[in-house]
This record gives sequence, structure tokens and C-alpha cells, in this order.
Amino acid sequence: MTATVTVRKASTDDIEKLYDIIQGYARQGIMLPRTREMLEEQIETFVVAEFDNVLIGCGSLTRLGPDLVEIRSLGITQGYKGQGIGGKLVDFLVEEARKQQIVKVMALTYEVAFFQKNGFTVVPKDIFPEKVWRDCIHCKKQYCCDEIAVLKRLD
Repeated sequence: MTATVTVRKASTDDIEKLYDIIQGYARQGIMLPRTREMLEEQIETFVVAEFDNVLIGCGSLTRLGPDLVEIRSLGITQGYKGQGIGGKLVDFLVEEARKQQIVKVMALTYEVAFFQKNGFTVVPKDIFPEKVWRDCIHCKKQYCCDEIAVLKRLD
């Protein structure tokens, strides 16, 4: 099935489905929620995975510094997990980072094995002050964060 999955840049037509996917994860406490307005403002940072013209996954690439981007809002709808779609999304986002000449791609995750399988290594969170000051200060888990930081160097 993964051979027929396509990954492309998101468009404003995708906002409602992006919102649904992200909110599903946010309700579980494993992804930060995004409003529709935030998605519209940041749509150029998002990519989507489709199967038979149905949006089944998403992810975004957010610049945190001159040489650092973060993969965030990475999610797959139920029934499509474990089929290589997340890997396709990560590959697409890493290629976007390369095009932008970014040398470090990071993520905060609960799915460490998935990211390790995709070439990332576990690193201490505190090496990313850009992330802490941009996003973590707004998170309810700021002082009890249980996510693991992972990094992939592209240089």
C-alpha cells in the first residue's frame, strides 16, 4: 500500500483535515494543539500524506534558528499507522531542510524508536534553547516534560 501514498506540500484546502488529525493527538496529550488560524498562518510549513486522494497524515517543519529546524505535528490517522507513511513524511521534511541548507533537524517525541529508525539520535533537550524559549514556555508540561529530544545532522 505505501507505494500509492503520496506526500506533498499542504494547501489551505487541507486545513480542516490537518486540524482533525492534530486535535486527535492533542486530546491524547501527545501533540500540542493548533487552531485553524494557526494552521492557516503556518500552512507553508506543512506537508501531507494522501492515499487514494484521502489525507491520512501530516507533519510540519519549523525553523528554530539559522541551522536548526523542528519536525512537529507529525501524525497519521488511525488505520494507516505502521505502514511506512510516517517515514515518507519525515523523508520529505528532511529533504525540505536540505533545500533550505539547514544542517540540523530535531524533534521532541514519544516515538523514539521510529525516529531512530529514520536516522535520528537521542540528545539532551537542553541543547535546544531555541525550542525552549519559543514553544516550551507555553506548554503545560514545561516543568515535567516527558518527551525525548532527537536530532539528525545533515552535514
